[in-house]
Amino acid sequence: MSVKGQLFILSAPSGAGKTTILKKVMAQVPGLAFSVSHTTRSPRSGEENGVDYHFVSVEEFQAMRDKGLFLEWAEVHENFYGTSRPAIMKQLARGLDIVLDIDVQGAAIISRDATVPAVSVFIAPPTLLELEKRLRGRGTDSEETIELRLNNTAWEMESAPDYNYLVINDSLEEAVTTLKAVIIAERSRGHRLPTGEPIVLVNKT
Repeated sequence: MSVKGQLFILSAPSGAGKTTILKKVMAQVPGLAFSVSHTTRSPRSGEENGVDYHFVSVEEFQAMRDKGLFLEWAEVHENFYGTSRPAIMKQLARGLDIVLDIDVQGAAIISRDATVPAVSVFIAPPTLLELEKRLRGRGTDSEETIELRLNNTAWEMESAPDYNYLVINDSLEEAVTTLKAVIIAERSRGHRLPTGEPIVLVNKT
C-alpha cells in the first residue's frame, strides 16, 4: 500500500493544554484527520462510538491484538486501548495526515516502527510550577490526583528529547502557530502544499 500522508504523534503531560491546541489546529489546517482508538472501557456520558473511541469487547480487542492489527496497545486501569494499524494505513494511503494523541510509551513503540511515516511532537508546559497552577485551577481533581499527575509529568518530560519537535505551551496562540508550522514544514518536506495536496512541477519549454 502506497503511503501518501503523514502520521503526527502528539504527547503531553496532563494539563499541558494539548487538547485545546489540537482542536484549534484541526480547525485551521485542512487535510488532517484524528485517529480514533479502540478501547474496552464503557462509553462515558456524551461519548459516541466511532467518534471518541471505537468501543469493543475484551474478546474483540484481544482477537485484533493477536492478529497484529494494532500499531500499539496498552492496558490502563484494567481496560485495553489500541491504535488500529489498518485504519491508520488506509487513511495515510488516501493522502490524509493523521493526528494521534498518545502517551509517551505508545509514541515510543510507533516511532520504532519503520513501516509508519511518523513525526513526533511533544507539548510541554513552560514550567512544572505553571502546570501545577493549571491543574489546581481546573478545580476538578483531588489533591491525590494532582500529585499523581505531577509525578507522572516528571518521567514523561524525560522522554521529550526523543521527539522530533518540542512545543512549549506558554502562550496558547504561539503554541498553535508552532504546531501548524511543524505540519506545514513536514508537508513541504514531502513535496506537498500547505493544504496537504501534492506539488506537481510542470516544466514549460
